[in-house]
Amino acid sequence: MGKVGIIGVGQSAFVRGYPGSIKELAFEGFRDAMLDAQITTKDIDASVICSAPEYDKQRSPAGVLAEYFGLTPQPTFYVETLCSSSSTGVKLAYSLIKSGLHDVVAVVGFQKMSEISSAESQERMGRGADIQWESPFGTMMPAYYAMYARRHMSKYGTTSEDLALIRVKAATYGQINEKAVYRKPVTLDMFSDPESAMSGPVASPLRVGDCCANADGSSCIIVANEEKAKAFSKKPVWILGVGAASTTVNLVGRSLFSGLTVGMEAGKQAYEMAGVSPKDIDVAEVHDCFTIAEMMAYENLGFAKPGEGRDLIRGKETYKEGSIPVNVDGGLLSKGHPIGATGGSQIRTIVLQLRGEAGDMQVKDPEIGLVHNIGGVGLYGNVTILGR
Repeated sequence: MGKVGIIGVGQSAFVRGYPGSIKELAFEGFRDAMLDAQITTKDIDASVICSAPEYDKQRSPAGVLAEYFGLTPQPTFYVETLCSSSSTGVKLAYSLIKSGLHDVVAVVGFQKMSEISSAESQERMGRGADIQWESPFGTMMPAYYAMYARRHMSKYGTTSEDLALIRVKAATYGQINEKAVYRKPVTLDMFSDPESAMSGPVASPLRVGDCCANADGSSCIIVANEEKAKAFSKKPVWILGVGAASTTVNLVGRSLFSGLTVGMEAGKQAYEMAGVSPKDIDVAEVHDCFTIAEMMAYENLGFAKPGEGRDLIRGKETYKEGSIPVNVDGGLLSKGHPIGATGGSQIRTIVLQLRGEAGDMQVKDPEIGLVHNIGGVGLYGNVTILGR
């Protein structure tokens, strides 16, 4: 059926409290992608809407948003895989196009997390675990990732300072990303300063600075078949490989706690499909909901051997000028994490990088980019490889 390309990308600013409705919020990302692609709603023959429904007061938001965007009577689909929802949506769009069912598909991810209180948000995140066997005990996202951090530290000698260096890098680029919610500088000294918010304990060994923030936001990726991509776009970015995996919800069913098996498996699939290896990746976006998540991603994706991810951040190899630039838009740690919009935001960043349109965040002449998006505590994993 030919290649599948991305012809338009968009994203709202990620903010702490969006004043409008979810329709208005989602429209911001959709509008930007439509303007980027320079097409009309008549050119889109299907839409995929992505979010985590526990945060939305609107039931079945796909139909509501499709109507608001003017995408009826075209079919619309609703996708949810927790924090990886919109990268799952892109895989669905890829499949719909590759099968020949549709030619152009808009993938819209959104989340208005300020619809509910912070306490309610944490409770709903906890429900991402098994509600019979785990979440009743009060386990929440920081505690889960803290367990992974402790295991990584005990197994490989990773230190809290190594994790703090990841946040310092995130803030370096978050400051220059106008879409990011957190745009302040962060220094290593802040993690040892009891007066700094960065040093506040959350779930040992993770501190405030090791954790991303909730945010409201939206993203949109417009995907097209080869014929339409070439007709509509002067710079289509091609989807070279897609990989996806899942694992047991309950941690008692897992055998590895120093890495995420879904990232490994999804990466393996995507590399094989694209016909590339980790050494071929010029720029990457990885799921850094916590600093330890980025550290594990370095190793799970083959950028470093297990236990050697710390060498990448210590040597600044994951900075823009390094051998494998990672999250040079600030990542989730600086951009914020509006669950349903996150994967689309990551893909948008890589598309802009491959087009040479990333501004001050631009990596020198990248040809192949990778997006790694995790749902829940390593429950779902998506890896998408894009080429110029």
